[in-house]
Amino acid sequence: MAEPFIHRLRVRYAECDPQGVLFNANYLAYVDHTITELWRAAYGGYTAMLDRGIDIVVAEASMRFLGSARFDDQVTIEARVTNIGTTSVTTSYRFLREGELLLEAALRHVFIDRATAAKTPMPEWARDGLTPWLVQQTSEPA
Repeated sequence: MAEPFIHRLRVRYAECDPQGVLFNANYLAYVDHTITELWRAAYGGYTAMLDRGIDIVVAEASMRFLGSARFDDQVTIEARVTNIGTTSVTTSYRFLREGELLLEAALRHVFIDRATAAKTPMPEWARDGLTPWLVQQTSEPA
């Protein structure tokens, strides 16, 4: 099985809600930050993908909350590519604090032509860049 892409973030005070825990919407922002770093490792950065005429849009997102991160906690985020389809990629995330699982999340991004915003097949360079973090390949509709 492929090793996950690892990204670490420290919870900032401004990201917490009145209960002193990381506000729920910020978990999705952390996922976005992590996938930006995954894109950097896979393609040389998000801008490198845009320069090739390709962009991505979120088609689906899910999150399952199991615990709470608090101010100044260091959160380790494990990202995996769980499916590479014809026009989309699905990634999964595990948020951990000192080994305790806090959140499980999954996103499906669809590749689009940057100029037209039309759905487009995933280029081979994109597949190749994501393959090191692919944990399983399943069939997926275009």
